[in-house]
Formats: sequence, structure tokens, C-alpha cells
Amino acid sequence: MSVLTYARPGVEHSPDPRVVAPDAQSRAWLAALRGDGARREQAIGALHELLLRAARFELGRRRAALAHVRGEELDDVATQAADDALMAVLAKLDDYRGASRFTTWAYKFALLEAGVRLRRRAWQHREVVLDPDSWPIAADPRSSTHEQVEQGETIRALRDAVENVLTPHQRRVFVALALNEIPIDVLAERLDTNRNALYKTLHDARRRLRSELAAAGLALGEDS
Repeated sequence: MSVLTYARPGVEHSPDPRVVAPDAQSRAWLAALRGDGARREQAIGALHELLLRAARFELGRRRAALAHVRGEELDDVATQAADDALMAVLAKLDDYRGASRFTTWAYKFALLEAGVRLRRRAWQHREVVLDPDSWPIAADPRSSTHEQVEQGETIRALRDAVENVLTPHQRRVFVALALNEIPIDVLAERLDTNRNALYKTLHDARRRLRSELAAAGLALGEDS
């Protein structure tokens, strides 16, 4: 059977086409990590080593941008990324669908966490501007005079909408993420919240702005 189904007795479930039978090695990983005792501890140790190698690989790939960072600092970043990735993998074992090898699936968590750690470190001593009045956007000087006038009108309308339609928190998040391009994980850390909460706030803010500008005959781009 090529499709795994997870069903409780007496309850019918339709097969999920996204779930395929994992290979033997992946099944062994899952069994060990879901087990207990020494076998589970050994599997966790082996998984952490895999994730640490992945994190070091990602840091090495970005080495040109990290010339100012000392080797021991990079190793500390890699270890922290591997620790976070391990916790994420263990918490999401039930999300594994078998579309790739388990190790490939887990590897991506370490790459993601390494990137997050690097962005946080890059912004460690930088000021995160949360002032809703800080607007870094202007009309493109390469545009024609007519296009610059239109862009200026859109920017003014957008600024008015941000001021009058959004809540203070939505204004802060929208300006920080959409205009000042602050990494979302950095902003989440500074505001003591999480990425999902910020994504929802940004989505709600864009929806309200798009509706307001549409009523004025203007449009808010998907990436604005």
C-alpha cells in the first residue's frame, strides 16, 4: 500500500495523497524518536549531530558575509541553530509526510534556524525602527514625471491610510516589515512575540489598506 492512513477504530478516513510510505531508514528514525529509553536518546544524539552539520554547512555557505565573525562565535551560532532545529523536529514528527527522506526533511529545519540566527546576529547591534512615522519610500527617480506624480499620490494615500485605518500595533508592524524591511524573526524577538502572530498582523493590515486604497481608486501591490 503506497498511502499511509491514520484512522481511529470505527472512523473512516479518506487517504491523504500527500502522505506516502516512508523508506525503511526513515521509518527506523521515526520509530526510534517516538520510542523511549536508550534507543531514543541515541537517536536524538544522532539527529542533533546531523542538524549541527547542516547548520555549519549553511554558515559556511554564507561565510563571505561573515568574515568579521570569529570561528568560536560561528560554532556557537551553529550549536544554537541545531538545538532549536532539534526541538522543532521532535515537536513536528507527526507532520512528516514521507515525501522525502526523514533526514532530508529534518535537514531543512537546521538550514532555516541557521538563517534565523544569522539574521538576528546581523541586527544585534542595529536599531530596529518601530516608529510608524519612519517612511523610507519615495517615488522612483528613474520614472517619468507623470509616473512620479502618480507614485507620489499613491504614497501619500497609503500614508494617510496607515495613519487612519490601522491600529497602532498594525502600523508598527506594517512599517517595520513592509517598509523598513526588518527581518520578521528579528522583529518578533524585539516585540516579544512570534512569527505567526506578526504574519497575521501584517496580513490584516494589508487587507485593510488594500480595501481603503481600492475605495480611492488606487491599488496596493502584493509586496507593499
